[in-house]
Formats: sequence, C-alpha cells, structure tokens
Amino acid sequence: MKIAIYPGSFDPVTKGHIDILKNGAEIFDKVIIAVAKNSEKNAFLSVAERVALIKESVKDIENVEVDSFDGLTIEYAKKRGAQVILRGLRAVSDFEYEMQLSQANSALSSDIKTIFLITKPKYNFISSRTIKEIYLNNGDISKFVPECVCKFLMNKKQP
Repeated sequence: MKIAIYPGSFDPVTKGHIDILKNGAEIFDKVIIAVAKNSEKNAFLSVAERVALIKESVKDIENVEVDSFDGLTIEYAKKRGAQVILRGLRAVSDFEYEMQLSQANSALSSDIKTIFLITKPKYNFISSRTIKEIYLNNGDISKFVPECVCKFLMNKKQP
C-alpha cells in the first residue's frame, strides 16, 4: 500500500489545499493530511479546530485520514509507514523553499520521497495567510475555503 503524508499548518485549510489533497488521493492508496503542531508559529486556529475542519472538508474522500503531529515531518512519515511526502506548489516562488525541505528530508531518510503537485491555476494565489488577511478585514472568504471553514470563521469572534 502506497501511503503519502500531506503535512502543513493548514491554518486555515483552503480550496487549494483540498485540490492538492484530491489529486494525491487519486495517486496514492492512502493520504494522511497531517496538521503540524508548530509552537513557533502564532496559530490563528487551534490544532483541534484545524483537524476538525479538515475532517469535515474531506469526509467524502474515502482514502484520506486526518491527523496531527509534533516534531519532524520525516519522523512522523516513518512512524506512519509512508513512502512519500506530498507537497503542493502554487507558484514558482514556492519551489525554492519546498526544494530545500525536500533535500533536507532526503538527507534524513532517503527511503521517503517528496512528490510535488501543482494546484489548479484558479487557486494559485490562495494561501492561508491571504485568507486570514481577508477575514480579519471583514472580506468575503467563501470563494477560497471549504464551506465548513467559511461557516466556522463567520461564527468565530475575530481577535
């Protein structure tokens, strides 16, 4: 069974993330979307909120599991028996950072490969950071995030 880990902060999950995930789910037997617990980042949503929103967003995709992890992605991938780390690219600007991550992970474990998938052009500009900026300025985020995320944020008190 080919297992892929799709790691990230997903703070919040976007339609671009879901696009990458759906493509990965067509390629691999199982995709584990893994929410990173990154204490250095100032999180917008809690890990529990992100996991719950992702679960709701992907409930119709049978071979997807949602989890969270702490520590190195490569160690989590080993623990879960993954052969692949799945990463999404929106634009050329993502490539340099993603290439460095891939090379570091390869140096830590050459058995686990990184696969890059490119999102649809209509999602190229969408990032969690952009969503937060639009949301915090009372803009309409409904085009950019799954419906459950939009509803959740519209009911959440802004900081």
